[in-house]
Amino acid sequence: MPAFEDSDFISPPLSPKSGAEQQQRIPSISARDTSLPVGSHGGNLPIPADGHGRNAIEVPATRSSISDAEAYMHQLSLSPSMKDRRGSRNSFGASLPIPRSKRQSRLSSVHYPDGHPVRPGMPPIQPTREILAAQVQDLSHEKVRAAKDMAFVFDIDGVLVHGDRLIPEGKRVLEILNGDNELGIKIPHIFLTNGSGKPELARVQQLSKILHSPISTDQFIQSHTPMRALAEYYKTVLVVGGEGYRCREVAEEYGFEDIIVPNDIVAWDPTIAPYRVFTEEERATSRPRDFTKCNIEAILVFSDSRDYATDMQIIMDLLRSENGRLGTMAKDPVSQRIPIYFSQGDLLCPTEHPFPRMSQGAFRIGLEAMYKALTGVDLERVVYGKPELATYKYADEVIASWMEEIHNDERLPKNIYMIGDNPASDIIGGNMYGWNTCLVRTGVFQGGDNDENNPANFGVFKNVLEAVQAACKKELGDNFRFEFDETINPTQVKGGVSAIE
Repeated sequence: MPAFEDSDFISPPLSPKSGAEQQQRIPSISARDTSLPVGSHGGNLPIPADGHGRNAIEVPATRSSISDAEAYMHQLSLSPSMKDRRGSRNSFGASLPIPRSKRQSRLSSVHYPDGHPVRPGMPPIQPTREILAAQVQDLSHEKVRAAKDMAFVFDIDGVLVHGDRLIPEGKRVLEILNGDNELGIKIPHIFLTNGSGKPELARVQQLSKILHSPISTDQFIQSHTPMRALAEYYKTVLVVGGEGYRCREVAEEYGFEDIIVPNDIVAWDPTIAPYRVFTEEERATSRPRDFTKCNIEAILVFSDSRDYATDMQIIMDLLRSENGRLGTMAKDPVSQRIPIYFSQGDLLCPTEHPFPRMSQGAFRIGLEAMYKALTGVDLERVVYGKPELATYKYADEVIASWMEEIHNDERLPKNIYMIGDNPASDIIGGNMYGWNTCLVRTGVFQGGDNDENNPANFGVFKNVLEAVQAACKKELGDNFRFEFDETINPTQVKGGVSAIE
C-alpha cells in the first residue's frame, strides 16, 4: 500500500533480514516525531491546520518520483517485488497520521466475554481451569516467557476464512492460541486484514461466529481502521465504497463531522452520473444539498466501489475542481486539488469464487490512469493497508495494547509471525517490517516452493494450522503440545474428588 511522495523524504525500503536480524523490528511509536519537517514538501499538499493530531501519531512517509499508474496502464498484473520495489506515492506531505494507543473501543472482558461476578474488595472469581493453568505456568517459567515473547498477526480472507465460509484449520488455531495448549496460556495474536466496509464491532462479531472463537475489537485492524486519525484533520469528506451506507456509519463512528457519500450527490444532481439508475428508495435514504456551496476537503475510499462508473465520475469531478467544490474546474490541477486516500491497494482479493477477484487497487489504478489522461500529471494519493508502513506501525500499537490486556505487560514481543496468503501485501509488508513471514496455500498464493518475487522468510505451509504449529515449535520447543491436559483437574476425571459435591 502507500507511503508518501517527496524525493526530499524518501526512506530506502527495508531489505529482507535473516537470522537474528529478523527479530529486530522498528519500535512502536508512542509520540509524534517532531523532528519531521511537516508540510514542507514542495508542490505536495501540506498537513492541514497546525495543532491538529492530538490523538494521532505521524508516521514518516516515502515517495517515488516515478508514476505507478503509467506502468499499470499497460500491465495490470504488475506487483511490487522485494527485488525491485518502488516507494508508494502519497499526498500527505512528510508524514501520515495513525491513531495513538490506547484503542478507544475496548470490550468489557477478554477472558470472560459475558462478564463475571465481582465481589467488593476481592479479586474476580476465576474458573477452575484458569487456576490450574496458572499453576502449570508457575512450573514452566522458560516456556511461559517464550510464549509471551511471540505473537501472531493473521490475515483473514484466504487464511482463516473464504468470505463467510470457515477454513477448518482456522478454528483450531484460535483454540490453541486462546489457551488450548500445554501451558493453558493465551499466546498474543491480532488480525490484520485489507478487508473493509463495516464497523469494526460488526466485523468481529461476524468473524467470531464463523470461527467459533471470541474476537475483540482490540485485536482487530481492518484496512480503514487507522484512517480514524484523519477525523482530526478534515471536517467535510466524501466517503466512497461499501454496501449501502455502511461506510458512512464507519466514518461517523470514527468522528468525522460532515460525511458525504456518492448517493447524496446523485440525489442532488442526477446528471452527474448519466449511466446511473437511481431508485426512489435510494433517493429517500440520501442526504442531498447544494454541493456548489460547500467545499469537500478530502476523498476517503474506505472500501471497494459498488458502482465504478458513478464513483469514478464524482471523484474525477472533485479532483479537478477548485478546492473540492462541485461545479467548478480548477485552473491548476495540482495546487487546487484535494487529497484522496485509499484504505488499501490490493489488486486481487480471494473470495468464494474459485479465482481471486479485482479489489480496491484496480479501482485506484483506473482513477490514476484517467487523471493522467485528462490532466497530463500524476495523481498524488495516499494508500493505507498492507504492505504500507503506517499500517504496521499501527499494528505495533495494537499488539502492545493487547499484551497489556491479556498479560498486564504492555510491550512488543520479540518474535512476531505474519501469516498471509498474498505475497504482494502480507508477505512483502511483513518482510520489509522485519517480521517472520509465513505464506499459506489456502488463498491467493498457489505457486511453487515459495513466491519468487516476495518469498516468505519463515516458509510456505499448506494451511494456517501448520504455520502456527511450526512457529510454536521453533519458539517453544519441538515437544510443545497443542492441547491442555484436562486430567490434571480432579473434577474432570472419573472417580475424582470435587469440593463442591
